[in-house]
Amino acid sequence: MSIAQAKRFTLTQYHRLGELGFFHEDDHIELINGEIIEMASKGTAHETCLRNLLRELPKIVGDRATLQSQAPIALPPNSEPEPDFAILQNRDDNYLSAHPQATDVLLVIDVSDSSLDYDQLVKIPLYAKAGITDYWIFNLFDNYLEAYSEVYQNSQGKFGYLNKRIILSNQVINFPCFPDLLLDLVKVFPPKLNFSALL
Repeated sequence: MSIAQAKRFTLTQYHRLGELGFFHEDDHIELINGEIIEMASKGTAHETCLRNLLRELPKIVGDRATLQSQAPIALPPNSEPEPDFAILQNRDDNYLSAHPQATDVLLVIDVSDSSLDYDQLVKIPLYAKAGITDYWIFNLFDNYLEAYSEVYQNSQGKFGYLNKRIILSNQVINFPCFPDLLLDLVKVFPPKLNFSALL
């Protein structure tokens, strides 16, 4: 008996499907390791954290880099994630000619609640394998920032980051790409709601 296998797509095939109208403009999808993944819906804490970052990051980064939000990063041959934020090297054409690739990326940022396991188990090795040096996860379950750095590959060929730092929601962190710039996490993490008081 043969076992059915899921069809895996290259970046070229994925873009062709988009050109042919297979996806709707409001579809929340991304290509990860050849699979078309529907992104999880976002809760209110997730959206509030995104809004806070959208207010703080442009003020801090300014013109020193290019900031993009929920936009593609091309990781050939078969991935095109759309992280919540990416800080990119400035480019003359502002990436009009092509989506940014790993070599353009200074920092990738995701906000995680329901997607936490996926971001830790799938996105970490994906970004590390691509050579993206720094990855931040705003962990809304534990209310802290996970800052990953220093790509490594183990003897089984799996990729990850050697360093994982925990930065609490009342602390400040330097940007790895711009050590003189600081992000105050108090301005980013939403206050924890006391659900028991609401019952």
